[in-house]
Amino acid sequence: MLENGVSSYHRYLQGDDSALEELVRSYSDTLVRFAYCFVRDSSAAEDVVQDAFVSLVLKRRQFSDCDNFRAYLYKIVRNKCMDYLRFHKKRAPLQDAWNVADGSSPEREAQRTERNKVLYHCLQTLPRQYSEVLYLVYFEEYTIERVGAILKKTKKQVYNALARAKLALKAALEKEGFSYEDL
Repeated sequence: MLENGVSSYHRYLQGDDSALEELVRSYSDTLVRFAYCFVRDSSAAEDVVQDAFVSLVLKRRQFSDCDNFRAYLYKIVRNKCMDYLRFHKKRAPLQDAWNVADGSSPEREAQRTERNKVLYHCLQTLPRQYSEVLYLVYFEEYTIERVGAILKKTKKQVYNALARAKLALKAALEKEGFSYEDL
C-alpha cells in the first residue's frame, strides 16, 4: 500500500466503511505478528490487534503524514500489548510458527519453512525488547528513528538493543545448529 493506509483512513473518517475493511486487511497480519513478540500467544495477539483497530475507530485522529499513520498503528498495538501483559502477568510460549512461502519448488519451500520455524522459535526465546527491535527493523523495515519512536527509546538505545539482539539471535541459532549464512 503506497500511502501506508492514510488515504483509506481518511476515506473511513468521511463515512466509507469499506475503507476500514481495507485497513484491517492490509495491516492485521503484520500487526498480529508484531503483537506475538509481546504476548507470545496467537489468539491473544489477534485480540490485541482487534482492540487496536477499535481504538483507531474510537479516537478518529487526523493524519497528514503517511509514515506517522503506520507508526501510530504499531504504537497502538504495543500499548494494547502492554495492557494485556499487565492484566494477565504471564507470557505463554508461541503456539504456532509463521510460515512464509515463496512459490519455489516443494523441497525449497520445505527447507524455508523449517528455517522459518527455527528462526521464529529462536526469536521467541529472546527477551521481548530484543525480539521487538529485530521484528521492526528486519521484518517491517523501519528506520532506527522510527523504531525509537515506536518503542519510546533513543536512537542509541535502539542501536544498542539491535546489536545485543543480533548477538543473542546468533547464539540461539547456533544452539539450534544454524548460522546466519544458512538463513
